[in-house]
Parts: sequence; C-alpha cells; structure tokens
Amino acid sequence: MGQLMKDLMREYEEEKTKLNELGLKSLEQGIPLGVNEEVQAQSRKVDELVIRFYLKKSAESK
Repeated sequence: MGQLMKDLMREYEEEKTKLNELGLKSLEQGIPLGVNEEVQAQSRKVDELVIRFYLKKSAESK
C-alpha cells in the first residue's frame, strides 16, 4: 500500500472516530442524528474520504 493510501486510511479512521463521538453526543442529548447538522457534515466528510480511497484503489489496480 502506497503512502497516499496509508494517509487516506489514517485520515478516514480519524474522521470516522470524530463522527462516532459526535453521534454519541447527539444521541445522549436526545437529538436525532438525521437532524443534527454537525453529525451530517461529518458524515459527508467520511463519505468523501471513502470515495477518494475507492477511486485511488481502483486507479492503482488498473
């Protein structure tokens, strides 16, 4: 695995951890995840990293 892939994986893990923490706080406060904009923004950030990782991995396998 190249350095870029490792960096993407590390960033993904960090952002996923943040998402989990925000989600737990939201639930503890009784705020549904779907209406918590901070959780939704973090979720989009994680989604973008997954897409970047997938595209990079696809490009490397060709």
